[in-house]
Amino acid sequence: MNHQHNSPGDPTTASAALAAPAAKPLLIVMVLGFSSLCAALMQSLVIPIQPELPHLLNTSASNAAWVVTATLLGGGVAMPVAGRLADIYGRKPVLVASAIILLVGSVICAMFSTIGPVLIGRVLQGFAMGYIPVAISFVREITPPAMRNSAVAGISATLGVGGALGLPIAAWIAQDFDWHMLFWLSAVLAAAMVVLSLVVLPHTSPVDPGRFDVLGAVGLAVGIVGVLAGISKGNDWGWSAPSTLLAIIGGVIVLIAWGFFEVRHPHPLVDLRTTVRRPILLTNIAGILIGFGMMAQSIVVPQLLQMPEATGYGLGQSILQAGLWMAPAGLMMLAFTPISSRLLSTIGGRPTLALGATVIAGGYVFAVFLDGAPWQLMIATCIASAGVGIGYAAMPTLILENSPAAEAGAGVGVNALMRSMGTTLAGAVMAIVLTSQTVSVGGAQIPAEAAFRTCFIIGAAAALAGALVVLLIKRSKPESHVVETPENAESHA
Repeated sequence: MNHQHNSPGDPTTASAALAAPAAKPLLIVMVLGFSSLCAALMQSLVIPIQPELPHLLNTSASNAAWVVTATLLGGGVAMPVAGRLADIYGRKPVLVASAIILLVGSVICAMFSTIGPVLIGRVLQGFAMGYIPVAISFVREITPPAMRNSAVAGISATLGVGGALGLPIAAWIAQDFDWHMLFWLSAVLAAAMVVLSLVVLPHTSPVDPGRFDVLGAVGLAVGIVGVLAGISKGNDWGWSAPSTLLAIIGGVIVLIAWGFFEVRHPHPLVDLRTTVRRPILLTNIAGILIGFGMMAQSIVVPQLLQMPEATGYGLGQSILQAGLWMAPAGLMMLAFTPISSRLLSTIGGRPTLALGATVIAGGYVFAVFLDGAPWQLMIATCIASAGVGIGYAAMPTLILENSPAAEAGAGVGVNALMRSMGTTLAGAVMAIVLTSQTVSVGGAQIPAEAAFRTCFIIGAAAALAGALVVLLIKRSKPESHVVETPENAESHA
């Protein structure tokens, strides 16, 4: 079938083609939520040991930095590809495969202490991030209407929760145990994911009988890796260095060529005609900006917490203490799941997403004026994370309401990729700001107080820009106010 001709009002939209609710939907949602959280933990798993990686892996600092970047690249490639595979072959096989890939990657990292195998393992751990967008589209298919918004909100929030909760857990393990225990823990979690996904998750029929676009997947992977690698390593390589320019410009050229290929393909990996529809396009742009807003605090606040008190503005916290001060922010995202669900049901996805972005900005504004104590930064991150929880719940809802059923998984995967692009941009921009305004302490150059406040202001501006973009999306009725039938499916578009 050539699904390029579906329109938002067609009865084949995802919101009109939901499967019959599964038996034991709460148990299924709990398994999907637990597994998504485990996959998301991989984002921050090695951050506490990042300064020690050159010594631990007997390699250079530039090589060791790829241990963090590799997972980012793997996730960026996997999310849209896994979503499309799930549309074609069914959700459960892709979810189980993602869990197995995480298990294999974790065991490889746990068994070796050299850079090569660890990088391979970290790429595989990144591929497992494809579990999350597939889980989001899956719960929308198999949950009853009363649970649907809560389930989507909870699983979508795991993208942020996993990164936040991973910091204190990883810091504690790195401080008290051998660093390999980080990966043995992730292997145990992955094994649990495999078993639970196999035993609990129901098998549902594929939503698209089309073929998988292998060449499109390769082209997208090459383009994404080029752009993300260039952005994430630009500060280390130098923004005008040939390697940086080659990676970014080459990646963009590949993505442009990939776009021309996709619009002519009968079964594209990503249907760009759907992607450029106004609601989906603007939601994805907002995803970049809100992803930027989420990540900025995760980069800046731990550094400020760990700055020496001798600077006059540093808070002198250990890695573990900094992680513990950040942990409530992750819990805040989870706590806002029922609130996000209620907002989606009463006011709809568009105002909910705009509200979430505005709350994120409020957290950064708080941090600009109150950053003199760890508890103040904890409050600021909790406010911002409440906004992330609201926003991350609304984004997949908007995507699914405006995507054909045959492209639901791929659509959510592309949105997750856009959020990942935002977090990558945040890392690059924050690094530029923190290294451009420095002071000398004990002969070492460290970020100045003004640099941290500039980062907070940039984070607030990005989130507010996301809110403004969202307000350009066409108004639609809240889902709970519309009976799901083919006749009125148009109202969701």
